[in-house]
Amino acid sequence: MPTPAPTQADADSPSGATPEPKNGLDRFFQISARRSTVSREVRGGLATFFAMAYIVILNPIILAGGQDMHGHHLDNAQLVTATALMAGLTTVLMGVIGNVPIALAAGLGINALVSLQLAPKMTWPDAMGMVVWAGIVLMILVASGLRQRVMDAIPNGLRRAIAIGIGLFITMIGLVDSGFVSRNPDSAHTTVPLGLGTGGQLQGWPVLVFVLGLALMFILTVRKTKGAILIGIVAMTVVAIIINTIAGLPDSAWGLAVPKIPDAIVGTPDFSLVGQISLFGGFQKVGLLTGCLFVFTVLLSGFFDAMGTIIGVGEESGLADENGQLPRMGRILMMDGIGVAGGGLGSCSANTCFVESTAGVGEGARTGLANVVTGGLFLLTLVVTPLATVVPSQAATPALVVVGFLIMASNVREIDWSDATVGIPAFLTIVSMPFTYSITNGIGIGVLAFILLRTATGRFKEIPWLLDVVGLCFLVYFLLNPIEQALGLK
Repeated sequence: MPTPAPTQADADSPSGATPEPKNGLDRFFQISARRSTVSREVRGGLATFFAMAYIVILNPIILAGGQDMHGHHLDNAQLVTATALMAGLTTVLMGVIGNVPIALAAGLGINALVSLQLAPKMTWPDAMGMVVWAGIVLMILVASGLRQRVMDAIPNGLRRAIAIGIGLFITMIGLVDSGFVSRNPDSAHTTVPLGLGTGGQLQGWPVLVFVLGLALMFILTVRKTKGAILIGIVAMTVVAIIINTIAGLPDSAWGLAVPKIPDAIVGTPDFSLVGQISLFGGFQKVGLLTGCLFVFTVLLSGFFDAMGTIIGVGEESGLADENGQLPRMGRILMMDGIGVAGGGLGSCSANTCFVESTAGVGEGARTGLANVVTGGLFLLTLVVTPLATVVPSQAATPALVVVGFLIMASNVREIDWSDATVGIPAFLTIVSMPFTYSITNGIGIGVLAFILLRTATGRFKEIPWLLDVVGLCFLVYFLLNPIEQALGLK
């Protein structure tokens, strides 16, 4: 497992002893105790922000693309404000209370669920109320200790597989978002779903920026250069701005973020959507049973997406103990529940732990101070939103590929592949996450495979009873469509 490079404090302290904190900030965030430095935490916070800043633009596009039962659309500018505000607040709170470098923002997948499944059957305030209920249930599960017990019930082999799957998942995100890999259109009449670049070839300056950035970050990583990931992001952003200025490329060539100095930097945030929710209106419109199924779907997605990210960050950062537990795990899980409810309250969909946090961890972040930096930058975008779009995905996504490698390298050898009842579920977990584009799906398939194979080999007594309950929940999750049809809900 990768560990941070030794600091001067390490060198001056007795072997194996915890370094003395240098000041109040160090003591509060346990920076020296976790073998980190303020500069490393700042670099990590910056890297995480650049890796996930796209959510400020993408989340409004997804939510504004849907409409409620009355045909109403949410305002894009208001969604930008709500997305940045809630990402900033929940990320800072996670850093201060949970003291981990795990940033939160509107969860991809959950926002599509809210926009395309919940909202059309009710009003937008009703749909956001459902999200708040999911967050409340999550907080109850944390307070009861049940959520942590579920995490404890996951076997070590599956824990490692979840971390590896996340490594592959963020690698896939990096390759696709950069344009290095793209989906072959149906009109191509091919059984190959993905291809290199466009039409099997790397085309355009933006992809070149990604390739150069990936090469630079790997070279700096191999040479153990401090700030390798952040240096790569900043350097390739400058290169992208120069290329875009000289070549005069259309904005569409870069995607959501265009590398050019914006005409206006300061804007006025619109907080109109914050607090616009109805806690009971959704149940009145769709009925109690359907409403509960909606809450269950949001709950399950948020529950296991966050769990996978927490496990992945814990393994990569070295903060997890031999049982896979992070310090302050109860607080971390509670903050995730607050993030889900807070996202609904802000009308920007559920906020959840972002897998892109691994970019900051790869840069050396080990404490919540990195989160304060990331969250502070999100809050800053409330008034300087155009600046958040200066870093193109082609400059930031190489970081995801680099971190994906680091996560895989530190975990794949820890799985007992000789035990097929562990190896097969681990394999299915690993491949399902990137190929279904979902952490939750990967965990669910792995858990069900583990239960099935252990039962088939007469080892069902070795399965924790709570894992059986989790498996049942996943069975309902995967069979939700036929269940709704059988109950006449569709």
